[in-house]
Amino acid sequence: MTVTDNRGSATSTDSTPAVIPKRQTWKSLLTSPKALVAYVFLAPYLFFFLAFRIIPALFGLVLSIADYSLAGELAFAGLKHFVRLVQDETFWNSVQVTVIYTVLTIPLAIILSLTMAQLCNRSLRGMALYRSLYFLPVVTSPVLSGIVFIWIFSADGPINAVLRIFGWDPGSWLLSQSLVLPALAMVAAWSNFGYDMLILLAGMLAIPESYYEAAKLDGAAAWSRFRHITLPLLKPSLFFVFVLETVKSFQAFDTIYVMTGGGPAHGSYTLTYMIYDQAFGYFEFGYASAVGVVVLAVTLAFVVIQRRLIGGSQA
Repeated sequence: MTVTDNRGSATSTDSTPAVIPKRQTWKSLLTSPKALVAYVFLAPYLFFFLAFRIIPALFGLVLSIADYSLAGELAFAGLKHFVRLVQDETFWNSVQVTVIYTVLTIPLAIILSLTMAQLCNRSLRGMALYRSLYFLPVVTSPVLSGIVFIWIFSADGPINAVLRIFGWDPGSWLLSQSLVLPALAMVAAWSNFGYDMLILLAGMLAIPESYYEAAKLDGAAAWSRFRHITLPLLKPSLFFVFVLETVKSFQAFDTIYVMTGGGPAHGSYTLTYMIYDQAFGYFEFGYASAVGVVVLAVTLAFVVIQRRLIGGSQA
């Protein structure tokens, strides 16, 4: 109820106190009907994540300090497998091959995906179709891709046909120790750039258009706008892509298995392929698990370094 005073202003006479909603506790939130419905939908994913991710990872850590036989016998071995790794020339060769493969793959994938994202960041007719076509390599079977690229990098393949025009005939790339890793890196970059492109494209679309309009008014050229606006504001997306490519490079196996089988002469014998070879070729499950622990440690180290270099406070 409101009344009017002598000065003509309205004054409220309603003395009913405002109703303040009761603050919910964490316990009430976790046990609310909505939370219970969420648990039902999350339960299948959590079950499979626990069964096929967490438990195998923990069992792998256990195997790295144990001897395990096909009969199911498990015996504590201490750090024996890690000491053997330090003394194994094959392991150090695998480390070298993996690092070279990673150093080649990441720049190729980043440059290709960043270029394609910039090209797709336009308002043109049919652009949605182009984006879908660029994503096709991601959903293509790695085995099928490997078989096709075996022909592409063969002595009579299309790449060598082009190189012969310039007077260079390197022969089969996959049979050359110096060319096998660049060939595999190009295959990996082609296979992954579609997914990375979508991530970077989403980051570009999130940049306010007003920044580019202001830069155009100041006379900034296209390269200057890309360098001083797009790249700095794209750092979180770039960091995420760098991490993805690092993990994929250290876990690369399928195309290597199909295309080279770790050869020639261990020229593509990566750490992941060594894990497979030791476990299922020599049945050294404990030793293979020790290699897996090293791969995990090295991958984390690379991610931390990338976080320091390009992550910044925005990542």
